[in-house]
Amino acid sequence: MKEKTIDYILRSTWMSVQKLYNEEAGKKGSTMATGFALISIDPEEGTPSTALGPKMGMEATSLSRTLKTMEEKGLIERKPNPLDGRGVLIHLTPFGVEMREFSKHVVLQFDEVVKESISKEDLQTFKKVAHTILELINNKKIYTSKKIA
Repeated sequence: MKEKTIDYILRSTWMSVQKLYNEEAGKKGSTMATGFALISIDPEEGTPSTALGPKMGMEATSLSRTLKTMEEKGLIERKPNPLDGRGVLIHLTPFGVEMREFSKHVVLQFDEVVKESISKEDLQTFKKVAHTILELINNKKIYTSKKIA
């Protein structure tokens, strides 16, 4: 294949973003997955552990490992959910709040630099295309009974 596929462009771009985030997180002894989890946890109310996976688009096993590491590093603590005796809420520790702010800063700085470098129209088109791809995937319209010859 001489022409780069949409899949290739998406994958290689995301892998570069992931590498960039991991390099920044590494400066604070963290990872992109940990930063993403920190940003996904409600800093005041905590977040039910069962809601965190779907919110982050992570598999339960990967999320369990990430949360275990975060707990070991003193970023989070698990507390019983007062509204559901069987459930657990994930709360940020003061160190977790501090690292959440760092993670937020990293993401917002990325966003700012990209917005400064790409026109509003091109960003709108990018968002529209990404949304359409997501819709096609979510509505299972990619792999139907039609075969590509």
